[in-house]
Amino acid sequence: MADWTRHAKTSARITEDGALELRCSGLTTQAKYYKTHLREFFRKHFRPLRPGFGDYSVHIVMEYTGEAPWMDLDNLAKALLDALTGNVFEDDHQVARLLVERRVGEREGIWLKAAAM
Repeated sequence: MADWTRHAKTSARITEDGALELRCSGLTTQAKYYKTHLREFFRKHFRPLRPGFGDYSVHIVMEYTGEAPWMDLDNLAKALLDALTGNVFEDDHQVARLLVERRVGEREGIWLKAAAM
């Protein structure tokens, strides 16, 4: 497995099968925060392979502790997909499979895996 690239609250790596795996610790109810934050992370700290063509599968998990945060998962997904556009794939219309879930975890944060199909 490739080593994780870390900066602030974000970590990313390319797995052996060529997928992007990404983690952001902590949560905010402002989904648009992730778009700006991740674009900056990709620009300054982590350059994935050139954006790919073809279909992609994206799995997003929002983990929380205590009460579930007041956040629309569709808004979170849109912000994350916008951040991946131009970095992982050319356009988010390439996402052929999208799974977004919210679940109780040991710590709060976002986990994402994007893989070519």
